[in-house]
Amino acid sequence: MSDELGFVRRMWHLLEPLHALVYFAPESFERAAALGYGTDERWPSYFAWRAAPLGEAGADRVASTFHSFSPAMIDRYVPAVWTVAAPDAVLEARTRAVDRAYRALLGDGVGAEGLREASVLARRVAEAADATGRPLAAANAALAWPDAPHLALWHAATVLREHRGDGHVAALVEAGLDPVESLVSFAAVGAARPEVFESRGWTGEEWEAARGRLADRGLVEADGTATVAGRALRAEVERRTDESAAGPWAVLGDVDRERLVESLGAVWLEVIGSGLLPSETTLGIGKV
Repeated sequence: MSDELGFVRRMWHLLEPLHALVYFAPESFERAAALGYGTDERWPSYFAWRAAPLGEAGADRVASTFHSFSPAMIDRYVPAVWTVAAPDAVLEARTRAVDRAYRALLGDGVGAEGLREASVLARRVAEAADATGRPLAAANAALAWPDAPHLALWHAATVLREHRGDGHVAALVEAGLDPVESLVSFAAVGAARPEVFESRGWTGEEWEAARGRLADRGLVEADGTATVAGRALRAEVERRTDESAAGPWAVLGDVDRERLVESLGAVWLEVIGSGLLPSETTLGIGKV
């Protein structure tokens, strides 16, 4: 991996938790409940928070952009989430949830100079992101920028993570991996235990059928672990994802990159140290 792509991946590792907080913070569930969503599980609010920038997207639209979820699982929540609250109301509530979550986590730190600097630099990168052919990135980039630095930082992290995610979906499609095969092949290289991927709603039969298709292509062994070819394919997917995500980072020179990494550190530590995020996720951060 080149130094440039290594930096791009490092920034994903730093920014992803800052975005993901919205799906797990108690303040998010409180706002979701106020809208009328059930909160005994996180999926009603997850699909609402993440899909709202797309407008009243139907199940097919959400399935194509989220990629790794079982269509049957998406059908349980979409478009039903829009009968509870319209996308504009969801977006307003999402911003309030992020505001409250960050204030609860950071306290007076929401006004810290380091966070303010991080928000300015991250916004420069997010505004440089070309969202052509990237539906989730484009939808989030079209939203108005919040004034508060901690909200602007979250918004920048969101645009950039969806920009990367859209590129990742394109890389998976180019590699000939359908949604469930994408997960099976990722589990095969040790990105996470297969049980972690159960959250995406695929049945055991669908998982085994996908494993069989990958075995026919010589990508996994009989026990589900990746072959040499399978590891090479997944490494290529990650490389292409990093390359696709690299463009907007060109707006920052070495000094500003160092400043951004340093200024993000305190926020990242608070988010990771909160215990709100799962220690093992389907993204494979720290594993691939």
